[in-house]
Amino acid sequence: MFSASDLKKMDKDDLLNLLGLETRKGPTDWLLPTLGAFSVGLLVGAGLGLLMAPKPGAELRDDLRNRLQGTQDSLAQGIGQRSESSSRGV
Repeated sequence: MFSASDLKKMDKDDLLNLLGLETRKGPTDWLLPTLGAFSVGLLVGAGLGLLMAPKPGAELRDDLRNRLQGTQDSLAQGIGQRSESSSRGV
């Protein structure tokens, strides 16, 4: 079996392992590694997005702004046509 000097050399995890138990894991044991992996993935994704962008930033923003403005205008026209046709009773 074990002598007293052997038990003194063991830490808490060793003693629990002898009994077939383990320490309870708290929220920080899984939360911090998960947040770390998410942050690294976010940074890698942003970096790859910047490296693979087809246009420079200002040009890309202008293109997106023009596309959104065109969509907004076409929606406004569609709504205007529907309101005209509904007011005529069609």
